[in-house]
Amino acid sequence: MIKTRFTEMFGIKHPIVQGGMQWVGRAELASAVSNAGALGILTGLTQPTPEDLRKEIKRCREMTDQPFGVNLTILPTLVPRPYGEYIDAIIDSGIKIVETAGNNPKPFLPKLKEAGVKVIHKCTAVRHGLSAEKAGVDAISMDGFECAGHPGEDDVPNLVLLPAAANVIKIPMIASGGFADARGLVAALALGCEGINMGTRFMATKEAPIHQNVKEKIVASDERSTSLILRTMRNTSRVYGNSVAKKTIEMEGEGKTIQEIGPIVAGAKGKVVYETGDMEHGIWSAGTCMGLINDIPSCKELVERIVREAEEMIRGRLAKSLAA
Repeated sequence: MIKTRFTEMFGIKHPIVQGGMQWVGRAELASAVSNAGALGILTGLTQPTPEDLRKEIKRCREMTDQPFGVNLTILPTLVPRPYGEYIDAIIDSGIKIVETAGNNPKPFLPKLKEAGVKVIHKCTAVRHGLSAEKAGVDAISMDGFECAGHPGEDDVPNLVLLPAAANVIKIPMIASGGFADARGLVAALALGCEGINMGTRFMATKEAPIHQNVKEKIVASDERSTSLILRTMRNTSRVYGNSVAKKTIEMEGEGKTIQEIGPIVAGAKGKVVYETGDMEHGIWSAGTCMGLINDIPSCKELVERIVREAEEMIRGRLAKSLAA
């Protein structure tokens, strides 16, 4: 067993987190991850209303007696979201772990801390991590350029980002972006982190509540199969490199506005991809770690394999390399 400050702080067996993923982080997946001894996370805004989130938390609790958290991504949206009401739903439901992402969570921290909630803030730059630490979060999830979704605008991969952050951030930090196997976990520990966060890897599991076509596409793809869209608008997103992503990049090159591009990249279209398996219907998030994913195991099989192989690597090959 690999014990770290993160596993101790959050009461979990293994230093692995399933980060929040829009349309994917539902009770089926979060409970399976938590039952495997890792930390499952429900995606708050996947639920259309705070009341729906309350129901989903209740549903997840019926499927696991292990700790799980809720993700709340705080971003400007076309239709403003009632973040305060989502936070009330989280607190009222007795959730004690929240993953925040997007904007600085500082305005919401007093209420969460008062309720005894531990906050993991996901960020993409050392300066943002320091700012969140100063604001009072409990842990950082540092997200490198390899990640699916929003990698920020600095383009710093994890081999540099993580040790640079570990040099100055004192609270527990987990590594996010490009992690899919035991080698990644061991590397993250060596780079100064206390565990790993995986998104794309958990999409390709039996319990992930998405169409089988998506899972098979992840397995069939490699590390070059993603596209970076909305770069010109400084709102970069790493998505699967399908025809919709390529069309988006073309439109950006033509100088089209967000009003013109918006309907093409609408999140609702991505939701249809996950539901129907029509891989060209919209954009959907995927990370470069697709190049490391070759199967569709259960969450239990995946977590146990990663931890077992990581222990073998630390005790075996790495220890032997110290031999006199």
